[in-house]
Amino acid sequence: MPLITFRIGEAFKPVPQFRSYLYASLVLAVVFLVLPWLAPAVIFSPPPVALAIAIPSLAVIAFVAYWIPLYHESIVYRLSVTEVTWQRGVWFRQTGIVPYNRITNVDISQGPLMRFFSFSAVRVQTAGYSAQAQAEIVINGIADPRDLQEKIMNFVRRTGPVAVEGAPEEPLTADAVVEELRAIRVLLESRQEK
Repeated sequence: MPLITFRIGEAFKPVPQFRSYLYASLVLAVVFLVLPWLAPAVIFSPPPVALAIAIPSLAVIAFVAYWIPLYHESIVYRLSVTEVTWQRGVWFRQTGIVPYNRITNVDISQGPLMRFFSFSAVRVQTAGYSAQAQAEIVINGIADPRDLQEKIMNFVRRTGPVAVEGAPEEPLTADAVVEELRAIRVLLESRQEK
């Protein structure tokens, strides 16, 4: 399978194995989460109750199986010179933009099922999300994640992080820090006197 090249401005999509991964996840969910309660409910219930339970359950499973290829087709990622953008959603569209100057970390994750289907996920974290377990954006279905990780990090290194609002553009000297601390002390002492 040829690897995807990540060109600036060109959209790229998850590899086709990502769709197979979603189907495999559905099968595992049905086998381990639905069948253990559905089978006994259908077997040991009167026929009208069994049908009332089985038909909606099978309809939901069929709906998810129908939805998977539509969802896979809806996913689009793009790298520009200033940001990473993503779009996904069948009925409810979601779009996101992550500027390179906000990115703090780019991780690669691959679970056992992903490893079986030969792809990874690239997790992009920003300063606002770094204290949380979730990433700002997860780029799923990437066959060559190291190439994408390196390309994003090269842009991050070139742009540099955004400074905290109100912080000076130049690095502070020790004298400037001491002066700022004195100003804070004066302010606190004046508030304490009131």
